[in-house]
Amino acid sequence: MVVSIGMRLQDGPWGGGNQFGSSLAAFLRARGNEVIFDLQHPAIDVILLTEPRGDLRTSAYTDDDIERFQTATGRRAVVVHRINECDERKGTTGVNARLRHANRVADATVFISTWLRDLHRGQGMHAHVPVVILNGADASVFHPRGHIAWRGEGPLRLVTHHWGANRQKGMDTYLQIDAMLDDPALAQRLAFTYIGNLPDDVRFRHATVLAPLHGHALADALRSQHVYVTGSVCEPAGMHHIEGAACGLPVLYRNSGALPEYCADFGEGFDGPDLLAALRRLVGAYHVWADRIMTYPHSADRMCGRYLDLFVSLLGQRRSTVVHTFPEAG
Repeated sequence: MVVSIGMRLQDGPWGGGNQFGSSLAAFLRARGNEVIFDLQHPAIDVILLTEPRGDLRTSAYTDDDIERFQTATGRRAVVVHRINECDERKGTTGVNARLRHANRVADATVFISTWLRDLHRGQGMHAHVPVVILNGADASVFHPRGHIAWRGEGPLRLVTHHWGANRQKGMDTYLQIDAMLDDPALAQRLAFTYIGNLPDDVRFRHATVLAPLHGHALADALRSQHVYVTGSVCEPAGMHHIEGAACGLPVLYRNSGALPEYCADFGEGFDGPDLLAALRRLVGAYHVWADRIMTYPHSADRMCGRYLDLFVSLLGQRRSTVVHTFPEAG
């Protein structure tokens, strides 16, 4: 099977979509499939549209390019549209409408969370064969081996990490944590580390700030902490909290977007003002969450296996002309 993934992969620290592309390509190739990142191969079986906005650095081709390819080659490659974005995430306009337009070329549509699927449906997207496939982290990198859970002694170390510096990533939450550390009593019991890029106008008084990390360096840094915190607003899914959880850290997460879908069984949720109350609940049951996080299921292999199953199913339908329904699941 020849699969084209519509991404320009970037070196070094980058967003979660980049990690998805790397994981999927490696997974497919390890199982004997050919993976390319353009539309130059004359015998493509599956085209995965990941970013129809051609002016973005990570976009390899658009929906219009796919239409031209199909016409020029006389082939009918299966087209899957992966949707991982929405206007609500960063307060933009026009993204949702652009995704609805691009979806016209798709034979199937993958949403990275039920929350995102329902949001787009509610705004009028009539997605072709809608499927929910949850994101997952590379278990060879992001794993709990070597992580030491908090034993109730010394400060509880909180951590978060973000490549993007948009305030919607949860900056109000992280500033709230930093302000909490003005209290000398809390400062003796808590520590907070922020890994990644910050908005230009943000300066923490107490938090430790590290430059963006990726791969094993990031995983090692996460495993040195005790609790992962994410305040991301209207998060379509994200990878940051998945990586933290995969490294063995119970999650303190905002009840927004798809975060409850990924985190509800592995930590405590909060709604803005009740952050401290949620943190106290997590501390009170830390040993419970520390045990449960060892069963965190969202791995890259699990995710990629779902994509491969979908591709094979769609190709089988195309070749047999029999229509089947691919079940929605995480």
